[in-house]
Amino acid sequence: MLTELKREAYEANMAVQRHGLINLTFGNASAVDRRKGIFAIKPSGVAYEALSPSAMVLVDLAGKKVEGDLKPSSDAPTHRRLYLGFKKIGGVVHTHSSRATAFAQAGLSIPIFGTTHADYFNGDVPITRKLTSLEIEGSYEWETGNVIVERFLADDLDPLDFPGVLVNRHGPFSWGPTVAKAVEAAVAIECIAHLAQMTLELAPRLKTIEPELLDKHFGRKHGAGAYYGQGKG
Repeated sequence: MLTELKREAYEANMAVQRHGLINLTFGNASAVDRRKGIFAIKPSGVAYEALSPSAMVLVDLAGKKVEGDLKPSSDAPTHRRLYLGFKKIGGVVHTHSSRATAFAQAGLSIPIFGTTHADYFNGDVPITRKLTSLEIEGSYEWETGNVIVERFLADDLDPLDFPGVLVNRHGPFSWGPTVAKAVEAAVAIECIAHLAQMTLELAPRLKTIEPELLDKHFGRKHGAGAYYGQGKG
C-alpha cells in the first residue's frame, strides 16, 4: 500500500510539472493514506527530472519521517496541517503558478466572474491573512497551514466546495479527495486566475457572477444533484 502511495505522489508531482505549473523546483504534491496515518511527499529541492516513485518521502501525521533517504519537502508541515484540519482530503498540491501567485502576492482573492470558475469553486478563491512576524520567525510552514485552516473556519467554508486557497504573499495550495483531484484543482486555479486577470482588464468594474448561475454550474458537478459526466451508470 505504501509503495502505491509513493507512486501516486510521484505521478502527481510529475503531472503538476507537465501542466506547466512549476518553475525550477518550486512546488510539491503529497498523497495521504488515512488508515495508516502516513503521507508521501516530494523530497526537498530535488529537480523533477531526478524524481522517481522510490524518491518520495513518507511522513506520518505526527510529523515524523518514517521512510526515505532524502529530506521531505520543506512544505511538509503545511501539508500535514491541512491533512489534520481537513479530514476529507486525500492529496495536497502547492505551486507558484504565475497568475495565481500574482493574485496571492497582491493579497487578493480570485473573484468569480463566470461558469469556468463556478465549475470548481462555490465562490471566490479565498485568500488568507498575512502571517505575523512571530509566525514567520517561528514554525513558518506549520503556521502557513494554520492560516489556511483559520481562513476556512472563519467563514465556515467546506474544503471540498473550495478546493484551494491563496496564501497571502506566497501562492496557491490546492487539495481534493485524491491527489489527482488536487492536481486538477491546481490547474483550475491557474486557469481561473488567468481568466479573472483578463476579465478585469476588459471590465474593471464588473460584478461577480449571478448567484443562480453559480449555483447551477457548481451543482452540475458537485453534490447530490450532480449530473455532469457519465456517472456510475
